[in-house]
Amino acid sequence: MSGSARRLVAGAVMMAVLLAGCGSNDKKSADTGVGDTDVATGGRLFSTADAETAKLGSDAQPGAFPRTVKHALGETKIEKRPERVVVLDSGELDDVLALGITPVGMATNSGQTGVPSYLAGKAQGITTVGNVSELNLEAIAALKPDLILGSKLRANDLYDKLSAVAPTVFSIRPGFPWKEDFLLVSEAVGEETKAVQVLNDYQKRATEVKGKISGSPTISLVRFRPGEIRLYGNLSFIGVILKDIGLPRPTVQNVQDLAVEVSEENIGKADGDWIFYSSFGPATGTKENQVVGGAIWKALPAVKAGKVARVNDEVWFLGLGPIGAMATLDDLEKLLGGKS
Repeated sequence: MSGSARRLVAGAVMMAVLLAGCGSNDKKSADTGVGDTDVATGGRLFSTADAETAKLGSDAQPGAFPRTVKHALGETKIEKRPERVVVLDSGELDDVLALGITPVGMATNSGQTGVPSYLAGKAQGITTVGNVSELNLEAIAALKPDLILGSKLRANDLYDKLSAVAPTVFSIRPGFPWKEDFLLVSEAVGEETKAVQVLNDYQKRATEVKGKISGSPTISLVRFRPGEIRLYGNLSFIGVILKDIGLPRPTVQNVQDLAVEVSEENIGKADGDWIFYSSFGPATGTKENQVVGGAIWKALPAVKAGKVARVNDEVWFLGLGPIGAMATLDDLEKLLGGKS
């Protein structure tokens, strides 16, 4: 989809941000400052994250090169269809694999040594180029890439150095704008038509899953990280997926933020009709075992009713692309829809 088409598709975008209040003992994560709305594309619906992401993309015809791609840090000219792509986060990895492209290099998240487990069957032999927060520029250059994909949030300070290695295209940030990030990646590699079909298939699947869930149970999302406990809000990868299905959130999580941070003593605020939780990295490095084994957690109505499940963090919180989103839908169908 060209940049001009994307702008037509986006239509009117919600500019106001609704910020919900939190208790005095809780902390919000950094607010992203944007809302989201739904737009029609290819006969189905998928969300345009915000006004800025809607402006990104290429004016070239689908699949045509050379093309100039407008992105978070400027404009990048790509002379021909990329063949040696390096990705700097799990979202970009998921994106290119969804488009049938195996990158030559990738950055890993903390605790990972290779391809995330849910993508292991889709990619082999990808060279690691450091951690998402500590990239190895020499390793990237050694791969002789013809395209580098990342985000301003992750690697803003390295953009100039990366651009000296190969044409570099950056989204604004990973996470809740995952669909727009995917479209941007598709425009960088010339697979716009395929990307729209992938998103249409995703929304069709989300509708199917919704049809298999009885009622509208509120979904609570708890993620244990080193030094903090987060309750995830609407402006998150998983928050967008739940909205696409039409599943409501508990009041404290129904906020236009990535997450709300709570203390161990306030874990009671994690209650919902269903609770899904995970840890970033080994549970032993977080408070997961301590909290889940504690009296407050065990007293939560959802826990007492057996409506609680530990989920795959690499999928639900680090998937950040259409393959991860589809895997999350499969999990939700199994957990909530009674599918065996």
